[in-house]
Amino acid sequence: MTHNSTRRWYMAALTAVLCAGSVALTAPAAPAAPAAPTARVAVEAGTLAPDTIRAAPRITRAQVLARAKTWLTANNGRPVPYSQTKYWKDGYRQDCSGYVSMALGLPKPGPNTVALKNNGFTRRIAMKDLAPGDLVLKANSNSADYRHVVIFDGWANSAHTAYKSYEQAGGVGTRWKQHSYGVNGRDGYHAYRPVNITG
Repeated sequence: MTHNSTRRWYMAALTAVLCAGSVALTAPAAPAAPAAPTARVAVEAGTLAPDTIRAAPRITRAQVLARAKTWLTANNGRPVPYSQTKYWKDGYRQDCSGYVSMALGLPKPGPNTVALKNNGFTRRIAMKDLAPGDLVLKANSNSADYRHVVIFDGWANSAHTAYKSYEQAGGVGTRWKQHSYGVNGRDGYHAYRPVNITG
């Protein structure tokens, strides 16, 4: 082997070693799966990226109501119990907004009532325009104890002074009940349409 070819071989080998070392030093580690609590906090606090919100699967009104009904008997034939801190077997929070998120098929464990209202999951509509699967929501309190959301199922009378709804209620759990939240326009409840609902 000539001096020149030895030198070329040496330089090629040195370059290969240096490049390999550089790749080893600078290659990013494989991303770790996000810890469940971090993901939960992001969803609940409404800090999801807009693309995540827009990617919520499309769902029909009939599917929303069918999913809402499942929690009426999901607890061995009984309603899912209410909790602001616990998660049901399907991964959703056992409070009102977790229940609504489950019915709408939103990212688990579900945005809270404030995020449902303010973070692109819904848009406000007039009470008279409510249709099955829409929401009646109160989110103007700093305390979760004074915020609430129900799923509209249909008007209870021709005067539209009461309606049938699904909700996850404190001390009761999942239930189907007649309400008049929002009807008088003075109790802080308003109508909202989920953006991923069809029809």
